[in-house]
Amino acid sequence: MDKILEAVVMSSYPNNVKQGLVRRVIEAAKQPMDSEQCWSMLELSTKLYLTGDTKYKREIGKEVLEVYGHYHPEEFEEFFNVRFLLSLLQEGYGPLGKRSHYVLDYIQLGLQFVLESPSANSIFSLLRIEVLRKVCERPSPKQCAKISKLLTQHPQCIPTGKHQILFCQQLIRCIGQFQCISEGEEDIMEFLEQVNKVSGLLQRIWRTQTSAILPSLKELFTIISSTEEQEAPSNALASVVQFVPLELMDGVIRNLTNDDSITDVQMMTAIGRMIDWVSWPLGKNIDKWIIALLKGLAAVKKFSILIEVTLSKIEKVFSKLLYPIVREGALSVLQYMLLSFQHSHEAFHLLLPHIPRLVASLKKEDSNSATSSLEQLAELIHCMFFRFSGFPDLYEPVLEAVKALPIPNEDRIKHLLGQNAWTSQKNELACFYPRLASKSETGKIGLINLGNTCYMNSIIQSLFMASDFRHSVLNLTEGNSQPLMTKLQWLFAFLEHSQRPAISPESFLSASWPPWFTPGAQQDCSEYLKYLLDRLHEEEKTGKRIYQKLKESSLMSQAVEHHYLNKTLIEKMFGGKMMTKIRCLKCLNVSSREEAFTDLSLAFPPPDRHMRGSTSVLPVEEIGPQFIEPPENPSQLTGSPWIQRKAPMARDPAAPPMPVETLGFQEPGEAANPLSGNASGVDAAKDPLLAFGEQACAPKDSKSVPDLINYFLSPERLTAENKYHCEKCASLQDAEKVAELTEGPHYLILTLLRFSFDPRTMKRKKILDNVSIPVVLKLPVLVTPEETEEVCHRGKDRAAPGSGFMSVVYDLCSVVVHSGISSESGHYYCYSRECTDTVPHGQPRDGAPKLASDKQLDFEIQWYLFNDTRVSFSSFESVSNVTSFFPKDTAYVLFYRQRPGRQSCPLHEALAEAGRLHGEPSLHKDLMEAISKDNILYLQEQEKEARNRAAYISALPKSPLWWRDLDRDKDDDSSSGGCSPAAGGGGSGSFHGLVF
Repeated sequence: MDKILEAVVMSSYPNNVKQGLVRRVIEAAKQPMDSEQCWSMLELSTKLYLTGDTKYKREIGKEVLEVYGHYHPEEFEEFFNVRFLLSLLQEGYGPLGKRSHYVLDYIQLGLQFVLESPSANSIFSLLRIEVLRKVCERPSPKQCAKISKLLTQHPQCIPTGKHQILFCQQLIRCIGQFQCISEGEEDIMEFLEQVNKVSGLLQRIWRTQTSAILPSLKELFTIISSTEEQEAPSNALASVVQFVPLELMDGVIRNLTNDDSITDVQMMTAIGRMIDWVSWPLGKNIDKWIIALLKGLAAVKKFSILIEVTLSKIEKVFSKLLYPIVREGALSVLQYMLLSFQHSHEAFHLLLPHIPRLVASLKKEDSNSATSSLEQLAELIHCMFFRFSGFPDLYEPVLEAVKALPIPNEDRIKHLLGQNAWTSQKNELACFYPRLASKSETGKIGLINLGNTCYMNSIIQSLFMASDFRHSVLNLTEGNSQPLMTKLQWLFAFLEHSQRPAISPESFLSASWPPWFTPGAQQDCSEYLKYLLDRLHEEEKTGKRIYQKLKESSLMSQAVEHHYLNKTLIEKMFGGKMMTKIRCLKCLNVSSREEAFTDLSLAFPPPDRHMRGSTSVLPVEEIGPQFIEPPENPSQLTGSPWIQRKAPMARDPAAPPMPVETLGFQEPGEAANPLSGNASGVDAAKDPLLAFGEQACAPKDSKSVPDLINYFLSPERLTAENKYHCEKCASLQDAEKVAELTEGPHYLILTLLRFSFDPRTMKRKKILDNVSIPVVLKLPVLVTPEETEEVCHRGKDRAAPGSGFMSVVYDLCSVVVHSGISSESGHYYCYSRECTDTVPHGQPRDGAPKLASDKQLDFEIQWYLFNDTRVSFSSFESVSNVTSFFPKDTAYVLFYRQRPGRQSCPLHEALAEAGRLHGEPSLHKDLMEAISKDNILYLQEQEKEARNRAAYISALPKSPLWWRDLDRDKDDDSSSGGCSPAAGGGGSGSFHGLVF
């Protein structure tokens, strides 16, 4: 019968004819038969099943085996013996070089017919040994899956005792070497099915024998932490972790993170490879294990590992959000990585270029998964905005991308940040921050935040960018009697000449620290600035003169020299004078007092106060791009403009408005009559910048810096509890007080009083109103008739003879921005530019500086954004729009520089001449040596860090293709299915990129 069957199978008859003949043979096999005939049929069916070159032949072999196993059990048991099985497992079946791949399938098929036979236990014992030997030989995924299928169906064949633990460990080793060679989607699905069968066997073993779990996990960690293997272990290992009971997680993580035998490089390699597992599409709880290990490392303060792994892997994790099948786990890991990385903005900023594109892709996908992920991603982004404020230029595209998505409230943001922080002990992060590879491309140097010292950093950078002040400080030669000024000189010198990307202002902080400030707490930058300038002024005021270069150069007349050299440097640079006049409304007697100031504190008008009248013009003028509401008739500027400032006097409710630039008193019932005659304004028709400004007007209900200055300079009524004691009347009387600027400072500092005390909450609240900032400002300064004639003679500004006020022009230099809602919290950063009297580009060949025009000053000078260690290029547009984009980021302290004009002529000319003669300030020997030594030290540190990083990076698993996930053409819609970035599908290429 075997000959007949073989002849039928090997014949050239059609399959349907063969099938009929085979049926007849199989039916005959169900009848009683001698053992020799059975043996021959079993040999033939074994041959067909194991070596048949077609699926049809193998199917016939299978059917015959099943019939003989069922109808001739004794003969089958005799044939299917231990010796035969040992030969199959160790030597294989078939000719050399063409051994059958179906041995394990054959054994699984035959086992079902010998389970109750006396030889069953011997067969099980043999298989327990042989499957262990097989997995030690690292079979292919397909063969491993067959072993798993065999053992799952026949658990009696699973190794026991110590061999069982060894089997689990070797099976994990096999999984670690699994690779899917093909990129076809069908092949990948088959590979995933094979991996699931193998990991499913481990799950079955662990359920019945929990003692095998920890040794298996130890082996798994050994594999993923190995730094010796050239090729990284397979991501298929993720399928193993999903079956580890979560109740074991705490103990496993605690043991790993406290094991001193595990080096940092091994731990970093292991966690890096685990993070790669987020791309495994069928794993469960993988994200939980990754996050648990990250938290465990934070608990034992392994911050260097966390920093390196986060920065090297976060972009890869982010790229997996494109794929619905792994999105949930990837988003969980991303959330923890970002929310825990709170010591630096570096991790978040790595993602900024990719966020808009991902958001667009998720919106296009339009699935429940994409919608949920968008909302979670938006919440995460706003948490990062809150934590790392002060980067408006970088954040604008991201903010635009997520503007339509829900915004979490501040309590929710604080909860998320507080819940996920690595540690509250910031000093333990000091050695890792800042992690900067090179100096900013701007050439500027940042300042390290020493723990809520951004208020100081912003002020220092603003002072440093005040070039006249900086040059004067760097030129100082006498420092023994001025220790604080000397420290400022050293700090400026390092900011000018250091090779470091950022330096620590620790020494200057300790020297300039106001004694009432609380260490580590956020402070008011304006309060610090006032204290600092006052300290510097008082130090010099003791008798030490530091403006020596101007005196030695003999560039001034003796009278002018005496006037300026009797001033301290702070007075010369930031000092102005103000006349306060109080007029008794009964006897009309006027008392006046002149006092010095270094900054003007500008309060916000009450909400019910109208900022502008329909026919009034600003007494403080702004020109350029931020000019607000110019007069309807420009010719008004040549006469005496009027404005209604505060409430009219009690005797004359309908009193006309005050003259614009005289700011004097007017007699009750009279028309406006300035104390010093008519004021001179600016002829808008002749001023191109003013004409340009007319094209850019702000909303009428918005506030501007000129509005606040006008309010500051406008008359104030002293009545009721604030009555004035008139010496002439010898009693308390209603009065009117007015302030007039009599000397404009070289650098005008304006503080917008945004913080006010709220008696209801007993806290200082912040006024978040957006204030328009002019790039050029004209300030009214009271002048004497003699000064007016001198100005007219010099032609520096327009003024009519006998005029009481002059318009002094100021250019915006720096804007310190406060981000937050309270003075006790938030963050400070600043925008700055260097305003000088010379054109920044295109100097004449003879080397003589050329005065810059208005437009050159306004538009050609580069703006910079200083945010602690980070310095970047910026623009006035960013300065103007920061509050529009980020409502909690508001201008707080402004620095303006006076253009050459009447008051500052001697100082301006002396500074300009000194610059032409001496060029850049030359530092004294000790300071130059200190900078040189520190630069050498920095280079040595860089070399050491490079070596350490090389050792770390060489241990990282190589994954050169992952970035393709983000680099694919966003407009490529040719693929469809279940895994593309847009619709959850894609061709085989995108699927392969996901898993492997």
